Amino acid sequence: MTTETLPLPPVPPSAHGPRRLPRPGTYTAETGRCIVELTARYGPFVTLRRRLTTSDAALTVPADADGCALRLELTGGPLGRSVLVFESDCGEPAADGSRLVCPGQLTLRGKPLPTDLPLRVVDCTAERLLVTGTTQVPYRLLRAATGFALPHTRPADRLRLLVAAEFT
Repeated sequence: MTTETLPLPPVPPSAHGPRRLPRPGTYTAETGRCIVELTARYGPFVTLRRRLTTSDAALTVPADADGCALRLELTGGPLGRSVLVFESDCGEPAADGSRLVCPGQLTLRGKPLPTDLPLRVVDCTAERLLVTGTTQVPYRLLRAATGFALPHTRPADRLRLLVAAEFT
């Protein structure tokens, strides 16, 4: 006699349909409710991992158009006195409401670098949006474009930016 594990049936979609963006307006994420981590990687190894301070995190949902605008302003850690800004005009969430793609640009020392920040919508209500996401930037490209350099004791071939934020 053997036991066989059967796959669970898929969860039916919500009766309320796919999750949408919150009501129109500007939402902010408080410092304790927005976590941003910078990780330097060299091959499979992590050579640096630091949490960045969020000085400004805002999500603007317009009343007359689809999509939203996202702005993150980051300082601290390996950035020193520099300010790292990510700005994006995000589209409407995916059909199932679980993804929000944010093509935008990272600006460091006044020099922009195009990058995408795909966000996973963890929870969305009329007054709140909870998201997580990561983006990776080639270190050589970032260094050539902005002049940003890590210490020689911290080699890297790419940098990863992890974002978890609750906009209310």
